[in-house]
Amino acid sequence: MKPITLIIAAALAAAPAYAGNSLIPAGRTVQVAKSAMAVTPGSEWNKLGRRPGTNGEIWTLDGDKLNRVTFYGGIAQDTTLFREVDRKNSPLPRFSQTMLLTDVPKLLENSYRVALGSALFTIDQMEPARFGGVDGIRFTYSFVAGNQEVQSKGEARAAIVKGRLYMISYEAPALHFFEKNVAQFRQIADSATF
Repeated sequence: MKPITLIIAAALAAAPAYAGNSLIPAGRTVQVAKSAMAVTPGSEWNKLGRRPGTNGEIWTLDGDKLNRVTFYGGIAQDTTLFREVDRKNSPLPRFSQTMLLTDVPKLLENSYRVALGSALFTIDQMEPARFGGVDGIRFTYSFVAGNQEVQSKGEARAAIVKGRLYMISYEAPALHFFEKNVAQFRQIADSATF
């Protein structure tokens, strides 16, 4: 084997395998998060093979640390947004059908505090908004995850439909990356249907 071939082979062997990652093409309507929610992205996105929870799905353009869209599809009564890590000592908050739309940002905040160890998390703004053709909520937030030092910004839209929570969130580092792709997220959120 030639030296360059050996180098490429070694690099490929050392690269982590992300089973189940796939490309979501622009302009195609796709079902997301194993749910009734469907979206039509205006640009290509990468769907990650790992899921945050049973009814979750993550898309990214440049890697999930730089920009991430998370879909939460049809979260049922007494269900968490993320997989439980330590249910006995640090249980995650659970969705309740009796929640108001204004309770949803707090559900996300409390979930991040437990799942990601986010001591710093603030809800910056909340307002009524149509989402998937129904009355919903749009909110923005800021946080620092776990042991990271980079502040991230987020924007989300959510609605409760037939007793289930549907939500799409977008997150990216506050410096540069959030503004770079937020318009692409908004196009996806605007296209949502249930």
